[in-house]
Amino acid sequence: MSATTFSSLNLDPLLLTAIEQNNYTQPTAIQIKTIPPILAGSDVMGSAQTGTGKTAAFVLPLLHKLLNTPKKDEPGIARVVILTPTRELAQQVFASFEKYAQGTNINGALAYGGVSIGPQIKALKTAQVIVATPGRLLDHIVKGSVVLSSVDSLVFDEADRMLDMGFIDEIRRILRHIPGDRQTLLFSATFDDSVFELSKKLLKNPELIEVDKRNSAAVEVEQVIYAVDEDRKRELVSHMIGMKNWRQVLIFTRTKQMADQLAKEMCKDGLKTESIHGDKSQGARDRALQNFKEGITRVLVATDVAARGLDISTLRYVINFELPYIAEDYVHRIGRTGRAGEQGLAMSLVSLDEQWLLEEIEVLLDTRLTPQWLEGYEPDPNKKPKDNRKNTNKSRKDRDKKRITGKREPSRRRK
Repeated sequence: MSATTFSSLNLDPLLLTAIEQNNYTQPTAIQIKTIPPILAGSDVMGSAQTGTGKTAAFVLPLLHKLLNTPKKDEPGIARVVILTPTRELAQQVFASFEKYAQGTNINGALAYGGVSIGPQIKALKTAQVIVATPGRLLDHIVKGSVVLSSVDSLVFDEADRMLDMGFIDEIRRILRHIPGDRQTLLFSATFDDSVFELSKKLLKNPELIEVDKRNSAAVEVEQVIYAVDEDRKRELVSHMIGMKNWRQVLIFTRTKQMADQLAKEMCKDGLKTESIHGDKSQGARDRALQNFKEGITRVLVATDVAARGLDISTLRYVINFELPYIAEDYVHRIGRTGRAGEQGLAMSLVSLDEQWLLEEIEVLLDTRLTPQWLEGYEPDPNKKPKDNRKNTNKSRKDRDKKRITGKREPSRRRK
């Protein structure tokens, strides 16, 4: 595609002014490929890594359409709905909307759970654009505080995560209130069978847009794997952060309990650390994230769900304290760093019992991730893996076959 500037993408002058005021000079690859078909009214199924400008790739053309198509007779009737899986991602997308809508008369509303519903009801009365989590949008539908009968554009952002979090029932109920002749856009960092099945039900002859190799990790991210015993992981992490004087380190755990426990232990190691997860109040999560962004907190420990939508453009370091059960989550995790062309480092700690998880990730990425040993933290050669069906010789042989054929067992979905 020849378009290399925002002006050549035929966007409204008001949007070009907002783009310039935010110091953006050239569109990214996903924006160049996605904006024209959205402007043309096509359904789109797009895949791009975090930090590639994906949000602007759909926000800008949707704003252009609102500015250049006749308004509905009823004031305050929503025409664009953007669904996200988490509160944090909803906040990030809405911030992008506000940034590009400045100077226009387009109003928006942000709706997610965990906060008072009153201000949201007020904002929805004049909103043409709604950014929401599925559960809270359904709350507003039931209360009658939102009308979706005039919606002509529907966006699913990070659709894979919505499925992982079990939002399919809420999505089906929401769709009953939105016209079928709408334009539908679906974005996902990873494409698995469940996402393709969802796309068949939602999209009509969509344009499939992929910037990177499917299910790939960002090329700007250096991936380092350390083999280490489970009971020495925390010691190794604190050693690396202290020895290398790392700042702004995002650490992932599988459970809320481990996130809290690890944060507490790292504070004892002299590293200012906080944790975020689904059991924390929205206010506590916002404060922890703000402290992390401002450098007050050196380390942030997070679960996968809580970290979705974290927007820290300068984040250099991500550590997988525990590998995820869902291989696609590995791509999402390390996508928190290496954003907007910046270099990032993703360090993963793999115990003997997690070797099968690493092999699943290798199949997904179609690349070999070879663990190395860190001097002083070498794993105990006498330890044996737990009696786990995933660690049997038969299971290993099956994974070797999957690696060769490119097939992988279905992800374990969260309930």
